[in-house]
Amino acid sequence: MKLRENSMDLIIKRFEDLTTRELYDLLQVRVAVFVVEQDCPYQELDGKDLFSYHIFYKENGCIQAYLRVVDPNPGCDKVAIGRVLTVRRGSGLGKKVMLAGIRVAQEKLGADNIYIEAQTYAKGFYEQLGFQQISDEFLEDGIPHIKMLLTL
Repeated sequence: MKLRENSMDLIIKRFEDLTTRELYDLLQVRVAVFVVEQDCPYQELDGKDLFSYHIFYKENGCIQAYLRVVDPNPGCDKVAIGRVLTVRRGSGLGKKVMLAGIRVAQEKLGADNIYIEAQTYAKGFYEQLGFQQISDEFLEDGIPHIKMLLTL
């Protein structure tokens, strides 16, 4: 699904519906942010992309914001949102892409709860969207995280 919002396109696709170019672009931006920028070598390709909705804003052919909505699976029995990123921080795109992800979780997956593992520094951002902390802080790939839950 592709929707036009101002000068950007909002794209919502299951893994099998992504073009090879879209897949390349989203993996490229994820590696740029989570591996290179955060100087954190980890296994970016974790298998969850295969059973996820991929939601991203594109402008002039470039991904500006992205996240994935992961189906309930053996590793997590709740709908989860992960790999949340924006290229232009502070622009409001993070909130826009999160609201799109929450909507997809509700409408496409019937979610009544959404689970995230958030980097601790972003706790306030997620709390503004209604998420609540449900764990103590823990390290994931050397970066402090917390588990959070949104009850819909």
